[in-house]
Amino acid sequence: MRRMSKFERSQAISGVLFALPYIIGLVLFTAYPLVASMYYSLCRFDVLTPPSWIGLGNYIDMFTGADEYFWQSMYNTVYYAALSVPLTILTGVGIAMLLNMKVKGMAVYRTIFFLPVLVPIVASSILWLWILNPQYGLINNLLYKLFSIEGPGWIADERWSKFSLVLMSVWAAGQSVVIYLAGLQDIPEQLYEAAELDGASTLGRIRHITIPMLTPVIFFNLVMGVINSLQVFTQAYIMTDGGPANSTLFYMLHLYRNAFGYLNMGYACALAWFLFVVIIAITLIVFKTSGRWVFYSGG
Repeated sequence: MRRMSKFERSQAISGVLFALPYIIGLVLFTAYPLVASMYYSLCRFDVLTPPSWIGLGNYIDMFTGADEYFWQSMYNTVYYAALSVPLTILTGVGIAMLLNMKVKGMAVYRTIFFLPVLVPIVASSILWLWILNPQYGLINNLLYKLFSIEGPGWIADERWSKFSLVLMSVWAAGQSVVIYLAGLQDIPEQLYEAAELDGASTLGRIRHITIPMLTPVIFFNLVMGVINSLQVFTQAYIMTDGGPANSTLFYMLHLYRNAFGYLNMGYACALAWFLFVVIIAITLIVFKTSGRWVFYSGG
């Protein structure tokens, strides 16, 4: 094995020194918390006293009914993800196709649709509290004035509360719209021209050209949407605090309550690791099945 020269050693030392702040941050704020949370998930730990080893006790409590809210929080989260992810994708693609049209003032329209993304989630949650208020909210007032219809209870009604938060997630689809728009503008115009010469209709061009060429972008947003939706927290924490009747008690809110409300930190770490495994499993399934429907133009 060739020995490093003096110059190479000095270069290597300089590189390590420059990377040292990042390495220290990675160890202190990422690697150590990961290892510590794995250990605490196998302990009974209330933060105030030293952790005591209980093995898989926390995980057993999760699935045997000792935690009465575990399955309900899982159901609420899966319900939210199953609705919000497809609706956000459909809305994002539709809006992106409209914003891709050559119309005067399109830059203004694109800015308007992106504005909700710039609003902090806390501020938008407070805004939607007013919009969805069953007594004086904007939506119910419009329903009554335009159609003389009494609107639903929205977040105050357990039958509508989860869908209310789904509706709010679709409103903030502007971030995915930007990505879809970039994907649409990357589709070669020659494909549309050839299809038009062959007599393809507008719907035919969308079905056979736009959607297939856009599948890599849809795939990316699908993965990110699943990961984000399974970690939904802020909206429920601010707007409903898990109510009414625990209908918006999402998994992350349940985890937060155990960690910082009940100081059951060991069990909260177990909840976090279980969610991590679920997200990894779903992501791998999406990747595994992507070969059947994702089309890459260079392939």
